Amino acid sequence: MRPETSVSDLARYALGAVRLVNGGLCLLAPARATRQMGVEPEANPAALYVLRLFGIRTVMIGAEVFVLRGEELARSLRLGLLIHACDGVSAVAAGASGHLPTRTAARAAAISALNVTLSAVALRTAAPRLG
Repeated sequence: MRPETSVSDLARYALGAVRLVNGGLCLLAPARATRQMGVEPEANPAALYVLRLFGIRTVMIGAEVFVLRGEELARSLRLGLLIHACDGVSAVAAGASGHLPTRTAARAAAISALNVTLSAVALRTAAPRLG
């Protein structure tokens, strides 16, 4: 008999999917991701490098939520929550300073807020099973 999927598991799988899609786009198609952010890669070639760094980090922490269990998963979720919170603050700061278009910064902040929420739900409801 297969156990029911919990809210924690659903949040964890959704978080992993968001991370893998966004990270994969940045890692494999950084020029496209840069253009979606409202930045021309030809004028800002360093953005491609930065997005690849973001991409591999995001893919790795995305994969972790699918393969880790127990305390290792709890640790990954806690670190991911902090990472996404920092990403959100960075997006807001970039928008406020004019380094990113306002709409792009708002979208990035919203994605980060979603990831923070999913991380918190996955961690909060999984914690009794992990500890």
